[in-house]
Amino acid sequence: MEGEGQPGSGPPAEGLLADGHLILWTLCSVLLPVFITFWCSLQRSRRQLHRRDIFRKSKHGWRDTDLFSQPTYCCVCAQHILQGAFCDCCGLRVDEGCLKKADKRFQCKEIMLKSEGRALDVMPHHWIRGNVPLCSYCVVCKQQCGSQPKLCDYRCIWCQKTVHDECMKNSLKNEKCDFGEFRNIIIPPSYLTYINQMRKDKKTDYEVLASKFGKQWTPVIILANSRSGTNMGEGLLGEFRILLNPVQVFDVTKTPPFKALQLCTLLPYYSARVLVCGGDGTVGWVLDAVDEMKIKGQEKYIPQVAVLPLGTGNDLSNTLGWGTGYAGEIPVTQVLRNVMEADGIKLDRWKVQITNKGYYNLRKPKEFTMNNYFSIGPDALMALNFHAHREKAPSLFSSRILNKAVYLFYGTKDCLVQECKDLNKKIELELDGEQVQLPNLEGIIVLNIGYWGGGCRLWEGMGDETYPLARHDDGLLEVVGVYGSFHCAQIQVKLANPFRIGQAHTVRLILKCSMMPMQVDGEPWAQGPCTVTITHKTHASMLYFSGEQTDDDISSTSEQEDIKETET
Repeated sequence: MEGEGQPGSGPPAEGLLADGHLILWTLCSVLLPVFITFWCSLQRSRRQLHRRDIFRKSKHGWRDTDLFSQPTYCCVCAQHILQGAFCDCCGLRVDEGCLKKADKRFQCKEIMLKSEGRALDVMPHHWIRGNVPLCSYCVVCKQQCGSQPKLCDYRCIWCQKTVHDECMKNSLKNEKCDFGEFRNIIIPPSYLTYINQMRKDKKTDYEVLASKFGKQWTPVIILANSRSGTNMGEGLLGEFRILLNPVQVFDVTKTPPFKALQLCTLLPYYSARVLVCGGDGTVGWVLDAVDEMKIKGQEKYIPQVAVLPLGTGNDLSNTLGWGTGYAGEIPVTQVLRNVMEADGIKLDRWKVQITNKGYYNLRKPKEFTMNNYFSIGPDALMALNFHAHREKAPSLFSSRILNKAVYLFYGTKDCLVQECKDLNKKIELELDGEQVQLPNLEGIIVLNIGYWGGGCRLWEGMGDETYPLARHDDGLLEVVGVYGSFHCAQIQVKLANPFRIGQAHTVRLILKCSMMPMQVDGEPWAQGPCTVTITHKTHASMLYFSGEQTDDDISSTSEQEDIKETET
């Protein structure tokens, strides 16, 4: 019996062994990829921590790059960069493995010169090899540089001149750098070194020092909002740092405008220019900082302000000739040329004071500064709805086209609901102290500039009626009414005119009952019964660029010329 039982016990044991092998291989096939993935992610995180540690301690402005973002060559090993970094100040590009070597070997742009044993008036070229811009030409032989598929040729990080490897001579290496095309807007490191010495000696006569750079020297300070509009600000900051002295370039989300504008106090009187890269809200923020400079007795250092539009509406930049929006269609070098060629003009700024109604209201009146327009009604309601949803999910509103589509959606919704109807029964309007009788309106818009609603000339309108062009420097406000959201849409596509109420130096609006949406320069809120008073506050020094005109600009200019001819 025992002999018969032993042979029968074999097959079950072999089955268990086979099942054990199957389970083991199954576990290996599942756990091994998991382990490899975990190990790779651990190594990647270690490399990232190491890279960030180098970024933090380095004097270079390192940013991540790879083969897919921009094919380049490492300045250390001369190989293709698969994963590495580039400096957004000097343009140096290195592979991840060579990052530490490059950080020790190559020097970044000097904000100030070291005076030990060095003539401050003589600044040699600062050459970096490889990755020269396309369509650049050698200063010696005038032939194209950077055309070979390898690390070759040199570029000066200050004057942006390029030269072939074989054309590089010792005389060229020791040649004085003239800062190239943008010498009249760059703050040289030697100037800041001299300023530092003068401040130690308690001297403030900067005019004599600036005379060495000539009368054409008008330094440009860049104030960019890295969060504006299509989030192009971060890339623009790097491009400007490469072309200018990095000390001239500020991110207003990290350095407040007033603090950044203190650089103007180290420059000659009335010489500085500021380029604001952002939307109309960023421009208003910078102009508020300029007003603060006036309050603190720094009137002689007030800069002139230009605009590179990155926002959604950009009506102020459009009024000043800088266009409706920037999406990289022209190079940054051309933007700087436009700033150099722009003319100075004045912009009216207005104080909007809102006093809430009520017997026991002890709060101070709210005050806003208006550059563009104030409105109550459907356009303010659209802005309020848009603003509320953007606050909940800001990452979804990074596209200018998508933002305008959201505005269209809320405008269409209001056409059906008509939340602002019978506005004329809820408010009283006074222009220069005289009460105005209103028709059945849903909205009132008070304009300081020519454009409204993302590029529409509201006051001039269309048709045969001739109205004087709205100006932004005459101390007058234009007041118009709209019949609803659908009427706003008709105005924007030039199928209708607004109801023109009049022009005035002072506007007073009394909201007698209910909550109504209001906005000042695109900043909306819901307001209860109150009195709104708009009076002139000050002027701002702006820069107007006449090289870019829209069809509306050309037609409006021709209409103005026709009016002048008929008057004469």
